[in-house]
Amino acid sequence: ALRPRLPLLSVALRTSPRLLCAATQQKNTGQNLEEDQSQSQNEQKVEPSSAEKLLAEEKAKLEEQLKEVTEKYKRALADAENVRQRSQKLVEEAKLYGIQSFCKDLLEVADILEKATESVPKEEIKDENPHLKSLYEGLVMTEMQIQKVFKKHGLLRLNPVGAKFDPYEHEALFHTAAEGQQPGTIALVSKIGYKLHGRTLRPALVGVVKDA
Repeated sequence: ALRPRLPLLSVALRTSPRLLCAATQQKNTGQNLEEDQSQSQNEQKVEPSSAEKLLAEEKAKLEEQLKEVTEKYKRALADAENVRQRSQKLVEEAKLYGIQSFCKDLLEVADILEKATESVPKEEIKDENPHLKSLYEGLVMTEMQIQKVFKKHGLLRLNPVGAKFDPYEHEALFHTAAEGQQPGTIALVSKIGYKLHGRTLRPALVGVVKDA
């Protein structure tokens, strides 16, 4: 009863090395596939990391460039605004002080009119002298009118008797003693001064009270 099984056993023994080799190959093949898949996954993981690093560096460069351009743009805007303001100020000053030279010439006319009215004897201005009276009244009216025109254009008189001496508005011709007045104040105005829109056009020529 044991003999029929012997050929089967011998066949199994003959064929088992081949089966073992095939099984080993399949196992190795499975391991290689797993290793390849694992390596492929690792490569896929590395590649996105490098790309992200490059993108981050590029982003940082672009942000830095954007910051520099923004700063330059802001500086350019500030410079343009400063130029605009300076230009506007120059235009406004040109409008205000463009008549400065013309006003200086007219001041001489105003001085002559003032001296003319002051030189007329007040006791002679009466109805018995109609011509002198009319002339005097005409000079006074002309002087008043020219002062109105001056005021209209921002030109104001400086008659600083009793005021504190200011070197920006007054020019001291001499020093004098004056009772009852504080040193440094103006005792006498030799020539009227003028200011144009707050700027001294011609300083008043004055005598200043000196220290006792």
